[in-house]
Amino acid sequence: QVQLMESGGGSVQPGESLKLSCATSRPIFDRCGMGWYRRPPGKELDLISYIGTDGSTNYADVVKGRFTISEDNGKNTLYLEMRNLTPRDTAVYICATFPLSGSCNYWGQGTEVTVSS
Repeated sequence: QVQLMESGGGSVQPGESLKLSCATSRPIFDRCGMGWYRRPPGKELDLISYIGTDGSTNYADVVKGRFTISEDNGKNTLYLEMRNLTPRDTAVYICATFPLSGSCNYWGQGTEVTVSS
């Protein structure tokens, strides 16, 4: 079993930045793509970015140009760097393997990000 643990969330003002981390308990990036999801208050879970096993990246339009996904294989850690945050970015951010499959089906518990003035 693999555990994913997010960190780095917090409360910031509009225009500020945050960098989220997702540490995995075992190396999986060579066989599993990884994604960041978010669930805004009262809304559904949305996939906002993912990185493939080949390092290719993809972003939802709402975060494109502001968020950057990356991973450090040596540290078994996935990152999401978020810039120019707005109140619409307020959500619980969750990392998970992506796409989900029989051997790549792991989810973190989430870290909360609040953007308000």
